[in-house]
Amino acid sequence: MTTAGFIPPHGGYENLLSFQKARIVYDGTVWFCAHFLNKRDRTYDQMIRAARSGKQNILEASQASGTSKETEIKLTNVARASLEELLEDYRDFLRVRGALQWPKNSKEALFIRNLGTKNTSYESYRTYVETRPPEVVANIMICLIHQTNYLLDQQIRQLERAFLTEGGLRERMIHARLERRAPQNRKP
Repeated sequence: MTTAGFIPPHGGYENLLSFQKARIVYDGTVWFCAHFLNKRDRTYDQMIRAARSGKQNILEASQASGTSKETEIKLTNVARASLEELLEDYRDFLRVRGALQWPKNSKEALFIRNLGTKNTSYESYRTYVETRPPEVVANIMICLIHQTNYLLDQQIRQLERAFLTEGGLRERMIHARLERRAPQNRKP
């Protein structure tokens, strides 16, 4: 353990599927707000901030993971909470306009969900987001947020399990120090 150090590899957020999906949600939300909301409307800024917070907190959690599992878990939860807030903004958009949210297993929702199993960039969704009416785009974004939230829920459960089995930095530091001292204590 001491040869590798007690700070594990960390970062690599761009490889996280949750981050990739959160980036799509952010890009789609920026487009949605610019085209369907009044820039002076408070919701405009709030939705973009919530989408950005979801993405950026995944990034920050990944970077902090080497030295603080607690911070990693907290920031991943903040990302999840921010996306839940954004989800409600899209639901509000539909509700106040009298538009329907797609049922979970509607053909439209299943199409977006299926598209999401293969694609991890906004480019794959651009045609659907940038050419459809606002109610359709809001529903697409709702589907994407649900996918991202599902991934974050899985990630949070995995982080909890990892903490219970591996511990945190303080435990690794103590273990590394004891391991380093062990040969010295065995000398006659």
